[in-house]
Amino acid sequence: MEFRTYNLFKLMRKQFLIFLLSFFSITNVPAQTNEINFPISADSLVAFAKQQIGTKYCYANCNPKKGFDCSGFVYYVFGHFNLKVPRASMDYEKAGKIIHPDSCRIGDVIVFTGTNAKNRKPGHVGIILSNPGEEIKFIHSSSSKKGSGVKISTYKESPYYKVRFIKIVRIASVI
Repeated sequence: MEFRTYNLFKLMRKQFLIFLLSFFSITNVPAQTNEINFPISADSLVAFAKQQIGTKYCYANCNPKKGFDCSGFVYYVFGHFNLKVPRASMDYEKAGKIIHPDSCRIGDVIVFTGTNAKNRKPGHVGIILSNPGEEIKFIHSSSSKKGSGVKISTYKESPYYKVRFIKIVRIASVI
């Protein structure tokens, strides 16, 4: 009888631990679902992001020595400030709080489709460098044949961006 009780206790403890782990892994991911309230200085964010200008594009990478893909660049910049954000552009589909383009500010993330604008799933991301009332500028790692790597672009500079635009999200509190 003692042996059965001990095994039942072990099984219940194991199931409880699995429940706790799954509960916290789902609910304790603020960067993927809600705005983070830990403030970052806008000047610091912009300065650090701009230090990466010219870093080459490298698919599936978030290391400045090797290069960045778009989401790897965003991940690296926010990671520098100890903020966890989605690593893959497709994970921005449900991340953050949607912001109207007229209200976007430094540190928001602009989300585009991939190269196929008809597929309305996130495939490219960048970090907004402008404030409300200004022309929307963003820094990103581009795979463009006309100049790949980390660079600053404007939303209006190309119909390519307008067609691919999905949304802007706020994933961090930048002041």
